[in-house]
Amino acid sequence: MTREKKKQKAKLGGFDSIYLILVLVLLGIGLVMMFSASYPSAYYEGLKSTHYFMRQLGFAALGLVVMFAVSFIDYRRLRALSPLLMGVSIVLLVMVLIIGTGNYGEKRWLNLGVRFQPSEIAKIAVTFFFASYISTHSDKMRTFRYGVLPFVIVLGVLCGLMFLEPHLSGAILIAGIGAVIMFVGGTHWGWFAGVIGLGVTGGILAITQLDYAQARLRVWLDPFVDPKGKGWQAVQSLYAIGSGGLFGLGFGNSRQKYLYLPEAHNDFIFAVVCEELGFIGACIIMLLFALLILRGFWIATRAKDQFGALLVVGITAQIALQTLLNIGVVTGVLPVTGASLPFFSYGGTSLLLLLAEVGIVLSVSRRMKTDAPTDPKQPEESMDGEEAE
Repeated sequence: MTREKKKQKAKLGGFDSIYLILVLVLLGIGLVMMFSASYPSAYYEGLKSTHYFMRQLGFAALGLVVMFAVSFIDYRRLRALSPLLMGVSIVLLVMVLIIGTGNYGEKRWLNLGVRFQPSEIAKIAVTFFFASYISTHSDKMRTFRYGVLPFVIVLGVLCGLMFLEPHLSGAILIAGIGAVIMFVGGTHWGWFAGVIGLGVTGGILAITQLDYAQARLRVWLDPFVDPKGKGWQAVQSLYAIGSGGLFGLGFGNSRQKYLYLPEAHNDFIFAVVCEELGFIGACIIMLLFALLILRGFWIATRAKDQFGALLVVGITAQIALQTLLNIGVVTGVLPVTGASLPFFSYGGTSLLLLLAEVGIVLSVSRRMKTDAPTDPKQPEESMDGEEAE
């Protein structure tokens, strides 16, 4: 093989097949389970029983096209779009407060010809903006001026807008993604300890001083204190999980999805998974998520540069945090919030954007180091593919 061909191969190799297979397997299982969980709701709403499934399938097909298209784009060329993406996400979050819509009194959705949640775009914006900023100021990340203050301002604006919707789970995810990228990027751990301390103190004060917070805490700890009111969703979820047993009732045989369990095909789809596939099936799905997350971080350690590494870290952190938050809520470990399960929950635009993010991970994996991982801060090749001197 000539030197030129070796350079070309190093410039653009094949994407990580293990990561891709895990994504496709989770997507396939997710679509099947979404169909099972959604057809009762569709039927009782006067729609075709396959209505939600066909819409999700269409977005999945489009998302796969976008995923493969993005995987061929050099991720470093997208870096210049990070300030624009952040600005657009802030504008959209402001628009939600003015003309947004929601299902239960909150405002989380925009309908601009296509109905979507701007919080999904904000997740991507935070990942790109933070990755770009840190890779530019990597040598100053342990200072307050460069390693803390800009991130606090950005996260404060985004999370503040989401609290006004209100969208607590979205704010938690945005803050979590940002914190993970900051930590990996070099922000001193002491700042995180301070923030955690303030958060714990604030939570204790809210619980001890606010009647509303105390009521929510009681329902979370024991949803059966109000099984027909605020604890209804949690109670029905626990019924679904418990009735699944070890091996489940079988695909399509869930009982709780017949209008007992709210959001059965959306935020609480994992309860239907547990009911139909049982403990064994649920564990297999959680194992697949764990393998996907571990593979994502592995790709990050082998990225050509710090920007690519932090992009993968942010996207992987999003999938990890969203999965943990959703499963925690469904199983009663965490209070009820509106977090969806990646690749499973109904939502066309969110699935489309998630697959686009997967395409970014694949783009980074195409340009992974072929030798043992070294310092991801130092790029090994320039934008035109020539080796760095």
